[in-house]
This record gives sequence, structure tokens and C-alpha cells, in this order.
Amino acid sequence: MVRVGVSWQELIQQGNRAGFVGRDPERAEFLTNLDLPVGDARRRLRFHVHGPAGVGKTFLVQELRHLARERGALTAYVDERAGSVPEAMAEVGRQFAEQGRRLKELERRLAVYRERRHEAEAAALAALAPEPGAPPGPSAASRTAVGLGVAAFEAVVPGAGLVTGALPADLLAQHADRLRTGLSARFRTPDDIDLVLSPERALTPVLLRELRTAASAAASVVLFFDTYERTGPFLDPWLHDLVTRHGADGGLPASVVVVTAGQRPLDTARWTGAGPVADVPLAPFTETEARGLLSGRGVVAEPVVKEVLRLTGGLPVLVSTLAEARPGAPDDVDDPSATAVKRFLQWETDDARRQVARVCALPRQLDADVFRVLVDRPDDDGTDALYDWLTGLPFVGERGARVRYHAVVRAPMLRLERRRSPREWAARHRRLAEAFARWRAEAAAGRDGENLWADEEWRGLRLEEAYHLLCARPAAALGAALAALVEACGEDGVLGRGWARMLQDAGDDTDHPDLAAWGARLGGALADESAGIAGAMDLLLARPGLDTPGRASAHALRGRELGRTGAYRRALEEYDRALELDPRLVRAHYGRGSVHRLLDDFPAALAAFDRADELAPDTAWIIAERGETYRLAGRFEEAVADFDRAVALDPADAGALTARAVCRHALGRYEEALADFDRALALDADHLWARVRRARLRRALGEEAAAFADLDRAARTAPDSPWVASERGDAYRLAGRPEAAVTELSRAIALLPDHPSALASRGAALHDLSRNEEALTDLDRALELRPDYPWAQTMRTRVRAAIF
Repeated sequence: MVRVGVSWQELIQQGNRAGFVGRDPERAEFLTNLDLPVGDARRRLRFHVHGPAGVGKTFLVQELRHLARERGALTAYVDERAGSVPEAMAEVGRQFAEQGRRLKELERRLAVYRERRHEAEAAALAALAPEPGAPPGPSAASRTAVGLGVAAFEAVVPGAGLVTGALPADLLAQHADRLRTGLSARFRTPDDIDLVLSPERALTPVLLRELRTAASAAASVVLFFDTYERTGPFLDPWLHDLVTRHGADGGLPASVVVVTAGQRPLDTARWTGAGPVADVPLAPFTETEARGLLSGRGVVAEPVVKEVLRLTGGLPVLVSTLAEARPGAPDDVDDPSATAVKRFLQWETDDARRQVARVCALPRQLDADVFRVLVDRPDDDGTDALYDWLTGLPFVGERGARVRYHAVVRAPMLRLERRRSPREWAARHRRLAEAFARWRAEAAAGRDGENLWADEEWRGLRLEEAYHLLCARPAAALGAALAALVEACGEDGVLGRGWARMLQDAGDDTDHPDLAAWGARLGGALADESAGIAGAMDLLLARPGLDTPGRASAHALRGRELGRTGAYRRALEEYDRALELDPRLVRAHYGRGSVHRLLDDFPAALAAFDRADELAPDTAWIIAERGETYRLAGRFEEAVADFDRAVALDPADAGALTARAVCRHALGRYEEALADFDRALALDADHLWARVRRARLRRALGEEAAAFADLDRAARTAPDSPWVASERGDAYRLAGRPEAAVTELSRAIALLPDHPSALASRGAALHDLSRNEEALTDLDRALELRPDYPWAQTMRTRVRAAIF
């Protein structure tokens, strides 16, 4: 919204708040941009602030955020604490809510994403196994040999490459419908599948809708993305898509301004032609700017000013730090070894404050609890006042509920503290590690140990505990830290990157180059899509560092990643190596079972699941997967027994209820099957597998109207599912409605052209309409795709007899 009559003087005066001096042109440019009307050719969509560490990027970004708030803008600030695009969106939503503008739809979808993403692996593995009685497919060896990329797989499940990688071509051809079915059995809607497998694509339209609503009610919306040298690799492509997006979702509202800040300049190859961008390079303060800041803080004695200029090189964070101390004389002015930090501590006359400033640099992030561990004073002995003093220092910046030292100041402080007393350094880090371990135990109280890695609070405490153990004794703690990184990668690659970054930080902070190199190499592999988790495990297993349990877990995780790419034999080799090192590793037995099932080796799969069940008794998901293996092997009684146990342990598992219902249907126990389907759909009304299989059961019971009601509901829930369209079309054919069958089966084939069952069924429906030439074409194509398809062979014989 334009303010009439606003002057440049007013803009600059409004920016000159207490505690911020300099950068007047940058602030003025930003404020003027906010005042320009939407559509003005001079208005900039994006500001990119860049420059070396310590030059004041974060200070400027925080100042711009304050200025935007004063203009009535809705703002959000995201830094390196966000390790992925969904986490960045969640931070935007949280901060908007604090300003009275909740993004309710985005919050809801993010909550579903967090709940569902952990189910994706088991769903994908189970969905690829063949249905009992289905025509036999190619051999296991040929499955392993043939690979298909993500692009082809997205015809079945968009974005699924993020979970499964490249998959065998014949499995895609034969089991495409079941893949969608199996995933749908575990997720509420097709949207949930896309949400888990391609979160950026699923969540971005939701965010855009929310931003359009928010922008209509605010003067403007400004999104700040700091520490872009760390977040840019995943945020920059997404932001580019956000800005250039067209189509039904609409684009980014024109009243939204994006501000990014990092050490590197803008990627012009990506952003040229993507909208007007203001490039904001920051250099150290000029002498005039530095003198102005010092004068504003009362530091005017020329010898002192010259010493500050010499020590700081004009870096704003250091100039501000030294100015805050208000030195009256240049103590040791001729000492060439003096550092800005050391000088600051000399000018601070209070011994307690000097010690606090040193020791509180040790943690990567600080809050009142961490502060008390380090200061170790009773609350009534000035601790709170001391904390308030510390967090008010210019180099201690607030990041949400925590604060951090600026890296340019923290690094030399750590060096000074480590060299001053190595034993005190190690003792303080051990004390911090013990505190984080204690808080982690409190966070885990009453929780299922298997799900702790999904808890943000617990894993954050675990990460900082490992950091301090590494700082206390790098060599001794490295093995456990690397093993924990493997566990983090098993949960999520983004979490693994956070652990790699922590290793690098610990190496830099302890001057331990091997540790820093570990972090850099692992972080690089995890950030590389072509390497990913498997590449990180390759690095870990190729070098010493992991202890025996850690190596076993790394082999198991590499096996999981190989299984996702269809390299089943290699995956089994990795699981075997894991079990040689740790015969009791549950995840390795479970992984072997999953891979053997994909290879149609049901006895071996069952043996592996049996062992996993012995080692982790009463684990619902292990029992359910063994039940699924019995079901696929056609051993329905044993499958029902396992699903009985799984449902007893987890009564809200709609997938286990549905699988038990399918088995009971196969056993002719129709009423029990119907009760299970009803219960599953009561838990999840959009459960596609339950909905479609209940339709089959109702048709068997002669309840044709109820069967079609279920199929119609499934079609509304998943209008673009070729499997649902094929099932519905086949139901029309069996009900004696060949015209409707042809229409619906044609829709299924349009959604998935190489759909053998839909082609064969349409051929049968066309035969019922005496359109035998067209029927023969469909049946020939179905058998070309699936040569061993008995029903299609029988139908083609009938059609040929009718023609000839």
C-alpha cells in the first residue's frame, strides 16, 4: 500500500532505530519497494543480500523484517534450522500464526505429511508383490536385470521416485494398478500418496492458496530466507518454481516480496528472466560508516577508533561488538596478536561477565536452560540478569526460542577457550552432553523407542548431545556419532544432512580436520541426488570409523536403498553382511523378508519375518507384513492369524483390517470380511483398497447397488486412478452394461495406456457389443503386454471364433 507524501528522509529516519547503524541505502531501497503499488515496473519481486561472513547480512535482514512489520506487512523468517522445503513451509505457517494469520489448510496438510511419510517404504514394498492367482511373471533374475527410471514410474504414482528410485520395468507393467492400490491401502487419499512421495509438489499449491488469502488481508507479505549458502540448494529451485509457476494453482501473489541472504551471489543462470530482482551486495563498513557507528555508541577517542578499525577490518559484527563495550583507551594498542574478541573481553571489567561471554560460546545454540548448565549458579544469584545481559550483546542473535553467537565472533572465542584450558574445555562439553542426555531421556519417557527419531524435540537433543561429546573427545566419540548418523539417515535423508553438518561443525570447532572432512564428505553425498543415502553409506563402509553395530546398521540401510532401486540380489547381500556383524539386527531380518517377497520367494520371506518377530515380539508392523506375505502366498488362514495379532496390537490400523477382510473373503467368510471392511472404512472413509474390495464382496453377495455405491465413492475419491476406473468398468461389464463398461475402461486406458487388465476387460465388453474387430485389437495388446494371461487368451479365442 502506497503512503502518500512519504519522503526519503522519513524512510531513512524510520530505519535509524536504536541498535542499528549504517546500510541506509539498502534499507531505503527496500522500504521504497514496499511503498510502490503492485504492477509498478520499478517494484522488485526479490532482494538477494550477499557477502562474506560477518559482513552483517543477518543484521540487515532482521532490520528489514522490523521495517516490513512497521509497514503492516505479514512476515516470516527462515534460516538453516529448516532442512527441507516442508520444514520451511511449516516455519512460515508458525510465524504467520504468531501474527494472527493461521494457514489452517497448510497446517493440516503438513500434519498429515508428518504422519504419513514414515509409512511409505513398507507400502511401496508390499504393493509390488503379486496377487495370489495372478498370471506368473518373468523370473526373478529378469526382474533384477531390467530397470526403469522415475519418469515412467510417475505415470503410476507421481513423484514415487523419491521413495522407490528406479523400479523393474516388468513389475511396473504387471503391477501398476496394485502399486497404486497398495499405497492407497495405507494412506487416506491419493492426495496423501502424492503428499508423502512428492511433498513439494503437493504442498506448494496449498501454500499459494494460503498466501493469496493472506495477501488480500495484509499490506504486503515478505518472506525472508537467511543463511542461503546452506538452505539455497533445496530452497532456490523451489522458490524459482514458486515465482514462475503457471496454471490452475495460480502464481505467487504480486504483493509478496522474497528476501534471501547468503554468502554467494545470485544464481543468474536460474533467475535471469524470472522476474525483477534487486541484487544487494554487502561489503565491510567503509571507514566513514564504521566511525559513524562508533560515534553513535560514544566511542570517539581517535587512538581507540583506529585500533577498532585495524582489528575489525570494518566487519560490522565486530565493529558493533567492540563499540558496545565503549572502550575508553586502546589497551595494548601496539600488540599485533590482539584479536577483536580478546579486546572485547579485556574492555569488559566485570570478571563474571568475561567468563560468561567465553564459556557460553561453547554450545551451538543457547537458551536459559543451557545457560544455567554452564554458569551453574542459583536462580537468585543474578543468573537471569546475566543471561539477559549476554543475549543483549550485538554478536548474540535471537533465533526463535534460542540464541546463537555470530560465527565470526564464536570461532575465535572457541579457539581461545580451548587453548586456555583443554581440560576445562572437555569438562564443560561433557557437562553439556550430560544435560542434553538427561533432557533427551525426559523427552523419551513413556514413548515408543522405535518412534523417537520422528520426534523433533528428542532428535534435536540427541544431535546436540553428540556434538558436545565430539567436542570433549573427538576420537572417542566419533564411532557413536557416525552410528547415530546412520540411524538418522534411516529415518530421513534431511535428518542425515543435519548430522553431517554437526560433524563438520564439531571438526571445525575442535580443529580436528578428519572429523570436519567426515562431515563435509557425508553432507556432500546426502545432498547429491545421484548418491543420496546409499552414497553416504558407501563412504562410511569404505573407511574405518563405525563400530561393529554401526557397520551392521549401515549395511542394512544400504540394503534398503538397493532394494528400492530394484537391485534385489545386491540388497540381500547387504542384509547378509549386516547379519554377519549383528545377527540380532531386526531391521536387517525385516528387510530380507521384504526383498525375498518381491522375488516371490515366500518361504525365505516368512523365515526372515519369523526371526524379526522373535527378536521384536509384539511389533505390529512386523506381524502385519508377515501376514501380508502369507496372503500373497495364498495361505489365508495363517494370514488371518497374523492379522488378528496385528489388529489386536493396533486396532486403528485400517490396512491390517482390510488385508484380513480380503483373506476372509477368499475363505468364504463373507460376514466377517464385511465387518472388517466396514470397520476399516469407519476408521478411514477414503481407504481405496477397502472401498473397492468391499464392492467386490458386495457384488458376490448380490448387493449390486451397494457395490456400485462403493465404486462410485472410490471414483470420486480418486478420479485419476486407472485401477479404480478399471474395477468400475469391469463391474459394469459383469452387470451386463457393456456400453458403460467400455466408457469407463476407456478412461482407465487413457490414464494408463499399457494397462493389461483394462485392455482385456474392454475387449470382452466390446465383444458383448459385437464390436469384435476392436475387441481383438484390445486383446492382442493385452497379451502383448502380459503373454501368460489365461483369461485374455480365452477371450481372444472366443473373439477370433466370432470373426472367422
